[in-house]
Amino acid sequence: MVSFIVNLKQQITEDMKAAMRAGDTKRRDAIRLLRAAIKQREIDERIELDDVAVIAVIEKMLKQRKDSIAQYEAARRDDLADTEKYEVSVLQAYMPEALSDTEVEGIIGKAISAVGAKGQQDMGRVMGVLKSELAGRADMSKVSALVRAKLAT
Repeated sequence: MVSFIVNLKQQITEDMKAAMRAGDTKRRDAIRLLRAAIKQREIDERIELDDVAVIAVIEKMLKQRKDSIAQYEAARRDDLADTEKYEVSVLQAYMPEALSDTEVEGIIGKAISAVGAKGQQDMGRVMGVLKSELAGRADMSKVSALVRAKLAT
């Protein structure tokens, strides 16, 4: 039995091909935007992106889309906001399963212990450890706030 593990970039390409075959132009276009962003980063940095780096690209795109949705809704442009919401749903499918708040707090506690953090001055070291472990699985702004609160006590 041969096990074949598909990396994230291959999965994205296969999903785009499937959307093209199905005639799903909205999905195809959303995936094309993602592929273009990945390719652009690979060209800019002259590297081949692994799954962790691809997730970082997706996170950035999700943040941009959410900001755009807020601006479009404020301007009462529901048509544009709906397009962005659809793209968010497509991008979200490639993100790893999110961790619960309790799991995140447990990981934060372990990271603080591992680094030996004593106060706010150790925030950067703790976040450095957490960034690789929680990439794509937790909202890093919430994680940052939790770490700051724990280090303040």
